[in-house]
Amino acid sequence: MTIKTFNDLIEEVHKPGICQECGGCVSFCNALENEVIGFKKPNSPPEYLNKEKCLECGICYLICPQTHVLDEDLNATYNFSDFHSMPLGFIKSIYSCQATDNDFLKHGTDGGVVNSIINYLIERKVIQGAIVAKTKTPFSREATIVKNKKELIAASGIKLDVSPQLDSVQKFYTYTSSLPKLRNHKVKKLALVGTPCQIYTVRCMQSLGIIPSENIEICLGLFCYENFFFDKEKVEKFENDFKIKIKNIIKLNIKEDLIVKLKDNKTIHIPFNKLNDYMRQACSVCTDFTNIYADISFGGLGSPEKFTTVITRTKKGEDIVNKALKSGIIRSLKLNSYDKDKIKDKISQFSLSKVKRTEQKINNKLVK
Repeated sequence: MTIKTFNDLIEEVHKPGICQECGGCVSFCNALENEVIGFKKPNSPPEYLNKEKCLECGICYLICPQTHVLDEDLNATYNFSDFHSMPLGFIKSIYSCQATDNDFLKHGTDGGVVNSIINYLIERKVIQGAIVAKTKTPFSREATIVKNKKELIAASGIKLDVSPQLDSVQKFYTYTSSLPKLRNHKVKKLALVGTPCQIYTVRCMQSLGIIPSENIEICLGLFCYENFFFDKEKVEKFENDFKIKIKNIIKLNIKEDLIVKLKDNKTIHIPFNKLNDYMRQACSVCTDFTNIYADISFGGLGSPEKFTTVITRTKKGEDIVNKALKSGIIRSLKLNSYDKDKIKDKISQFSLSKVKRTEQKINNKLVK
């Protein structure tokens, strides 16, 4: 069988515009100190840096979230090889939780649960830090490693004193290429907070036993319907379409729609079907909404205001949530079977909607 290489990724993934820019291929290749591929330009697919040094091992192709070569192996490993567990993936338990620490509740998304669990794991030395996306502007983020509560809070939310600097920045993404941070040689035991494509790539790396995935102790997955891309023209269009000034946005959240909170305390809800012009093209061919390969999945959908829906998928994830609840750093609503089924039904609707969107995208491409 012919080994597919980075050249094939360029043809099959980059040129069609569906590269997720997760950075998994860059993280692996550069961990070998080859410096063969890398990000030459921000918010663009990786490129060859030193093509002549490429070993043509094909691993970059195997771990790409858009090639799906290892799906069968991962599905068997994470307990949803049967049809009935899709599209939500395997669920050990489902909760609706909230942080008990007021700082995490105030500055975090939804119930502040993700940061509470990260801080809990850091304090107990289960991990040395976590890779998270730090917000720079409403539509711009950067990957960073946090190692304590202060850094966690600093990376949370959008601060009023942050200016978008529209005149100097040409492109805005809500998506962050986080996986290159795995190459940090000083922090060996990490939690990764990631989107479905990022968690998928890490799981592929772990399945193959390749560096630097051994640094990831726990995968904390976020619900993800889509991420957004804005250049200057789209910023102007967005402001005109929704009568919102980007500089006045203080917080973005996603539940059943995009929730925009403004400096004047107004909250605006924008349906996803009104945001197609701003969606990253790569997101249109992703079917995973609830982050099915994570140890624990988190999202606002299905839970009341200031609470987070928490899905445990692995024994490691279930143990962490149980210990966090027992320690009192998070609390959970008492959900009966009916309550849990309601949450599952709601997130299932969004999951199926994302699957349908991908199918339509592929069908439209085949028709053309």
